[in-house]
Amino acid sequence: MRYVILFLTLSIFQAGAQQLSGKVLTEGDPMPYANVYIKGTSIGTTTDENGNYNITSLKKGNHTIIASFMGYKKQSKIINITNNNTVLNFNLQESESLEQIVVTGTLKAVSRLESPVPVEVYSPTFFKKNPTPNIFEALQNVNGVRPQLNCNVCNTGDIHINGLEGPYTLVLIDGMPIVSGLSTVYGLSGIPNSLIEQVEVVKGPASSLYGSEAVGGLINIITKLPENAPLFFVDNFVSGWGEANFDLGFKSSVGKIADVLVGANYFKYSNAIDNNNDNFTDVTLQDRISIFQKWNFKRKQNRLFSLAGRYFYEDRWGGEMQWDKKYRGGDAVYGESIYTSRYEIIGNYQLPISELVNFQFSYSDHDQNSYYGNMPYMAQQRIGFGQLIWDKKLDHHDLLFGLAARYNFYNDNTPATLKPDEVTIPSIFVQDEIQLSEKHHLLLGARYDYDSRHGSIFTPRIAYRFKPTNNDIIRLNAGTGFRVVNLFTEEHAALTGSRDVIIKGTLDPEQSYNINLNYLKKIYTKGGQIFTVDASAWYTYFTNAIIPDYDTNPNQIIYENLDGSSVTKGLSLNVDAVLGSGIKASAGATFQDVSQKENGVKTRQILTERFTGVWSVSYKHYPSNLTLDYTGNLYGPMRLPTLGELDPRSEESPTWSIQNIQLTYETDANLQFYVGVKNILDWTPNKGNPFIIARSHDPFDKNVEFDTAGNVQATPDNPYALTFDPSYVYGPNQGRRIFIGLRYTLK
Repeated sequence: MRYVILFLTLSIFQAGAQQLSGKVLTEGDPMPYANVYIKGTSIGTTTDENGNYNITSLKKGNHTIIASFMGYKKQSKIINITNNNTVLNFNLQESESLEQIVVTGTLKAVSRLESPVPVEVYSPTFFKKNPTPNIFEALQNVNGVRPQLNCNVCNTGDIHINGLEGPYTLVLIDGMPIVSGLSTVYGLSGIPNSLIEQVEVVKGPASSLYGSEAVGGLINIITKLPENAPLFFVDNFVSGWGEANFDLGFKSSVGKIADVLVGANYFKYSNAIDNNNDNFTDVTLQDRISIFQKWNFKRKQNRLFSLAGRYFYEDRWGGEMQWDKKYRGGDAVYGESIYTSRYEIIGNYQLPISELVNFQFSYSDHDQNSYYGNMPYMAQQRIGFGQLIWDKKLDHHDLLFGLAARYNFYNDNTPATLKPDEVTIPSIFVQDEIQLSEKHHLLLGARYDYDSRHGSIFTPRIAYRFKPTNNDIIRLNAGTGFRVVNLFTEEHAALTGSRDVIIKGTLDPEQSYNINLNYLKKIYTKGGQIFTVDASAWYTYFTNAIIPDYDTNPNQIIYENLDGSSVTKGLSLNVDAVLGSGIKASAGATFQDVSQKENGVKTRQILTERFTGVWSVSYKHYPSNLTLDYTGNLYGPMRLPTLGELDPRSEESPTWSIQNIQLTYETDANLQFYVGVKNILDWTPNKGNPFIIARSHDPFDKNVEFDTAGNVQATPDNPYALTFDPSYVYGPNQGRRIFIGLRYTLK
């Protein structure tokens, strides 16, 4: 009888208690020690070293099963348990949005979810969807950020944020403001993409923490920590146009003293192509090398000490197809030839005291030897920067105090620089983030700078964060910004072409006033999809704005402080989605109005689009380890710099788009092969125009006739009354091309 009772008891138990098993994967690889549990209960387990899990004692019926791991997005699935043995597998995706740690908005490492300042974060995975040889091009798929080419010949450019010109954007490397002036135009190309941990973007003034140049926003390029980097990595690709890009890096331990990360980038393009038949290179030829090294020293009590350095050299030229170096600086054959030599040092040292005080420092030396036709431009720029930061928490106050000094040296051979420009700007700043309650945070900040050329400059800011739920955040930011202008380091149009440069009066610092409203929402669906919605509205008002005037006289570029105001305002929306089944997508749009008003007349700013759009769609087929990426952008019409009423070129650009597709195969040995097509629509800006470069057949204006007032005369050889001008540029001249590459990582 006892055996009968035991048999019935086991049968009843087995009828009511089932078993659930399966695997937890990430990118197709097993994930050991991940958590798997039943929502609303204490029943759960962790995966073994092969990613397997097993849960027993489950009752029949519907259950929500959740798999999670630190740094990855939770995944939940609803399943109806009916069988004794049910198999359920998970595939976790790396967290790429709210949970990331950011440092840019407040100079402190905080969760993006907790930051009172809206910060956009982009991981290396984002940039690998459309591989590029430099960070300048990689930013083309960031909503509201546009790499702007400023010259058809030498293809140099800058980065626009929310319609503002490149000089308003401050670019940082590891939080240090060393990419500015000359290097904003010429130095962004040499940062090896494989060394980037993440890129943080703040839209709107940040001068209260970062000083001059952070007027329109800032981009912080954060490099990998040596301890988090792979042992060895390589990334190499070539394109059908003959471009070759090579990234290489490794890390090593130097005894018990330090960890070191070494990386190098080499880019070569030597294939002169003229598809638009104007006898000028469509793309600048380049030979570039960049070497980077970063040390993390091990200290007592885990105090921080890091030191990094980079050397960059580039030889680039563009011009008439028959140009070579023997024509450099002459007027026989036109070419723009630029030699750039640059080095940088960055450091961060935590003082050996009980309080949390860091000394951050950087130094950069930039030497440029260049000719634009027969016009020499020889320039040197040196920037030294140091700041002490004291991070102090008191009750509900998170305080930050800072003392900073910036040394600027600039010299060139232009008539505008009669003597070297040398100045040291001391600064003091303070910031207080106040936790009013669990849902309400308030940040107050102010900065004082003294510039001997312009006197005292005060820049306050305020930020308010309201978090009504764990998945909703509202941020309101307001502040001021300032920018001290160094014209020839920032305005490439002043150096190229035949327009005369006119500088009216002393150029005073620009001042801005900004307000920005941001709403971020995270949406989790029952089907396991995740959506992140990020919407912003902004308004920025400028006084003393310096905007190049191409309109008053088509043969001149006039620079002066605007006797009026300049305004940029707009709306942006980003949606990121993890749709399951290996599909991820993102899309963004920005609508903006950038204008200036002088003497009661409102004018739309030149080379500024009314709207932009970006998107990316990725699909991974796990059984075959194949990933398909489709990326693209869309730009609305811009007002363009034409050369008078007879100029036959369109006064506005068309709506245009660059779209790319890529297929990646990944082996189990961390080896990736990728192939794709860039610019699949084969769009170039010459379509719809009779020409892009004005008078490309006469680049030295030898056959241009002028009247006594200096105006160009229409002649049979020059029916449109034009001079040579390569500044009519708004997009890349490079058409469709195939690329193929290989990545290998040894962890």
